Amino acid sequence: MGTQRRVNLLFLTGTLCYIGGFAASLYESAHGGSFLFWLYAGVRVLALLLLLLLTAKRRSLAAWIFWSMLAGLEIGLDAPQLALHLRIFSDIFLRLIQMIVAPLILGILITGIGKHASSKEVGRLALKSLVYFEALTTLALVIGLAAIDISKAGIGLAGSHLASSTAAVTSSLPQLTWDRFLLDAVPENLAKSIAENHVLQVVVFAILFGIAIGQLRDNQKQPLLSFFDSFTAAIFQLTNLIMYTAPFAVCGALAYTVAHSGFGILLGLGKLVLTLYAAIAAFALLGMLPVVLLARVPLRRFLIAISEPAAIAFATSTSEAALPVAMERMEEFGVPAKIVGFVIPTGYSFNLAGSCLYLSLAAIFMAQAAGIHLSFLSQMMMLWTMLLTSKGIAGIPRAVFIVLTATAASFHLPIEILPVLLGVDVLMDMGRSTVNAVGNCVASAVIARWEGVAFPPAQTIAAGGPDEAHPLKFR
Repeated sequence: MGTQRRVNLLFLTGTLCYIGGFAASLYESAHGGSFLFWLYAGVRVLALLLLLLLTAKRRSLAAWIFWSMLAGLEIGLDAPQLALHLRIFSDIFLRLIQMIVAPLILGILITGIGKHASSKEVGRLALKSLVYFEALTTLALVIGLAAIDISKAGIGLAGSHLASSTAAVTSSLPQLTWDRFLLDAVPENLAKSIAENHVLQVVVFAILFGIAIGQLRDNQKQPLLSFFDSFTAAIFQLTNLIMYTAPFAVCGALAYTVAHSGFGILLGLGKLVLTLYAAIAAFALLGMLPVVLLARVPLRRFLIAISEPAAIAFATSTSEAALPVAMERMEEFGVPAKIVGFVIPTGYSFNLAGSCLYLSLAAIFMAQAAGIHLSFLSQMMMLWTMLLTSKGIAGIPRAVFIVLTATAASFHLPIEILPVLLGVDVLMDMGRSTVNAVGNCVASAVIARWEGVAFPPAQTIAAGGPDEAHPLKFR
């Protein structure tokens, strides 16, 4: 047995011991037990110490976040008075996240649109790709919204600390109408929009500025794109640094929540994870599968081709890690290199369907947890905002968390629940990253059929590549 496999087995054993001790403690507490309660508490502490040693060996942020989640539960259960003072760590983390939201969205949208907005590139392939991307990501947003409205995973979770902040926000909030929404989307001063965290105004400015850059001559455009490329890369590095504080935020948020509001939050988070995977299944059946069948893409061969990129995205929790393999497998499948080279990289800015699905689901979960009722019009406006802010998040782990923060700020949702969501984000990130990777593979195959490419049999691919001599019409 290899060292890594042994570590994974010990980690699983420690986790199961902690969960067992935790469940047994709750049972003993409910039935008035005393001696066995402290025995189970000792089991939990020993399990946490074992997991701490194994986490230190792994040196993985996801592992530290998981351990911090368990540590937060333990502190909230055994030391509630101390736990009530640990919220400071989640508040600091939220301030750091809010600090980078506007600069990050500004950089990625200007860069993404500026690179693809020139009249030379906006041709038939680009237009078809963008139409497809917008249609599928909109469907993903709608399915996520419908799933959380059906499951109502966040309802009943509002503790008094959320309820009080909600009351303070909603009491001063004007009624949201379509004309006010449109007016508020237009910035009058960029610096003011960033300072007041009006993210939609930042998005509108970035889109217009990106289009303007795309219309410049190459010698004028390249210095600006180079600057914003470097600026965006620096912001992503800053994001990575901030994410190192996430374990402290998760521990503090869960400890405070358990001490203040009990264990109902755990049930809600479990329902949220199940709702996400149910929504992913619905999107696969109602979105991607019909498109593949309509385009007459060979389904069995396609599933074999995407199995490796999907596995990489799921294991690494980032669809970007699967990008090289996805491009290689799609070319082997029969998609021409020129289509693969344009559609898949562009899709990593404009076609992150899994991230869009999660965004709508998590935003409504936040509103439900805070006891806020969002009207149908408000939910539609929220979908439109997320359709814009989700572009360009690049498949990087937990970058979608930044966009969720931006959406919460735009619609005045209390953000106290965000660090708690981060505790289970690794479980949800695996699913949404897989949808992102598979969705871009689907896009390349469907758009190739839309362009009239006939996928050859497997033996033809092995002999010499895709045959474009006998194109089929997309029907």
